[in-house]
Amino acid sequence: MTAIRLLLVDDDPLVRAGLSFMMGGADDVEIVGEAADGGEVEALVDRTRPDVVLMDIRMPTVDGLAATETLRRREDAPQVVVLTTFHADEQVLRALRAGAAGFVLKDTPPAEILAAVRRVAAGDPVLSPAVTRRLMEHVAGTAADTRRTRARERIAALNDREREVAVAVGRGLANAEIAARLFMSVATVKTHVSRILAKLDLNNRVQIALLAHDAGLLEDTEGG
Repeated sequence: MTAIRLLLVDDDPLVRAGLSFMMGGADDVEIVGEAADGGEVEALVDRTRPDVVLMDIRMPTVDGLAATETLRRREDAPQVVVLTTFHADEQVLRALRAGAAGFVLKDTPPAEILAAVRRVAAGDPVLSPAVTRRLMEHVAGTAADTRRTRARERIAALNDREREVAVAVGRGLANAEIAARLFMSVATVKTHVSRILAKLDLNNRVQIALLAHDAGLLEDTEGG
């Protein structure tokens, strides 16, 4: 089995040492590098080619948000999981909008952080769309009119079936649940999700959920 190549980014050397100790002990994880600031990340990614970057949000020079935005613009972008000390934080939400696959709290048990890295490496988001929605509601309130208008303009690029799938993703349904609800195969659901990501230039299901929320689609289908 090929080991997951992991890059650690945190300005606290004790945090990095702790993460390295607990993550590097797993048979399926290889720590390929460490960085103390977001400004070091892109060069390290070029050199080490990680599958996943575990990224602190708050760093003194270049924060994790800016580093995430830079990484996710790359054609060969690694997956990013942001580390934070807060359950609900505007910067976490911005990192998710920039393409991070999810976030974990710094006091999360080691086994759960390891599980999060494994899920992201396998292409799954770390947090469910339901958790994402709670975060959005807590830190952002209702979407601004301009954001809603822009989101609806983007959603308009989808056909009716893709829109239904996007709403289902936003409501936190897994592929099998979407398939049962919309009377299609799981393979067809996966195809629709891939087309939605491509059409809307998104990175993952978390971003689909964010866009569906911004467009007001989850309100439109409440109770549906």
